[in-house]
Amino acid sequence: MKILKVGTHFITAPRTYICNKSLSSGSFSSWLKFSEINPFYKKGDRTDINNFWPISLLTSFSKILEKVIYTRLYQHINQDNKLATKQYVFRNNSSTERASSKLINEILLALNNKLTVGGIFCDLGKAHDSANYDMLLSNCEFYRFRGKTNALLRSYLSDRYQRVLINNSS
Repeated sequence: MKILKVGTHFITAPRTYICNKSLSSGSFSSWLKFSEINPFYKKGDRTDINNFWPISLLTSFSKILEKVIYTRLYQHINQDNKLATKQYVFRNNSSTERASSKLINEILLALNNKLTVGGIFCDLGKAHDSANYDMLLSNCEFYRFRGKTNALLRSYLSDRYQRVLINNSS
């Protein structure tokens, strides 16, 4: 990333070309689909592989293109007010603290009005492990991500390759 930042004046045109080509063709280049996986210890027994979180390290160009795609998709969703107002993740000026604060305020308001309060809490800590990409892509149709945009997302999620690094060995 340091080289990209220092040489930004020299690579702006090629970087822009790569991004525009990807967006216009609806294809995420295979050379950008490589990642290195570093296991990050969470908790529990260090000999149990389930106690490690896989951290994907992507290429710098991949990160740049992902940011371009994210920015465009986010603008599209915000223009149409597609996100629920009670969704606090992946939104500007939103956080877990805001969600918690709103929940506590609603509970206190209900208790002050002598209403019964109940709740269901779910641990979604491993939700990313079971993401159904076909379902996610079909939901993109609902948000009007069609044609080349849907093809780009499908291309981004498919045929990825990676290697796992443990103690600097792959």
